[in-house]
Amino acid sequence: MPTGAVAACEGAAGMKILVAAVGDVFLGDAGFGVEVVRRIRAEGALPDGVELTDAGGGLHLAYRLLNGYDVLVLLDLLRGEDPPGTLYTLEHDLDARPETAPPPDGRSMDPTAVLDLLDGLAGSMGVARPVGRVLVIGCEPARLDEQIGLSPPVAAAVAPAARAVRELVTDLVRQQATRS
Repeated sequence: MPTGAVAACEGAAGMKILVAAVGDVFLGDAGFGVEVVRRIRAEGALPDGVELTDAGGGLHLAYRLLNGYDVLVLLDLLRGEDPPGTLYTLEHDLDARPETAPPPDGRSMDPTAVLDLLDGLAGSMGVARPVGRVLVIGCEPARLDEQIGLSPPVAAAVAPAARAVRELVTDLVRQQATRS
């Protein structure tokens, strides 16, 4: 399953989670993550240690991740073979990298490019990767043309995606607390 700056905080178990929407509200369904974040904010607080941000472009997100997080939950579009509005949850393999990657573009980066940039920044600072796990809650898009607003099937997926985020982060914090 798987945006406004908030001061970094650790939950009762010391876990730091960043829930980050990526996407562009000017490209139809690409605004999915932003709408999920708006919904979560309207519904109230998340567990201690969980931050919520609309990351916009990938460059800002890579720099934010340098603060160090146990888990990054990305809210984005994912293309599969299912109908528009279908939600997906997956864990990103942090060690899988394409053999050739395009140079970073600060306005629009896919999660792999963000993580590649993050690794480069962390390496230049002489520190290990500051993110332990990356989970993605994604939605199958219907349209990605220049317009504001989600298609009906993607709009219908916003509330279930917000519930999925809440359940996911609550479970992660609970699991960490039982290990402590």
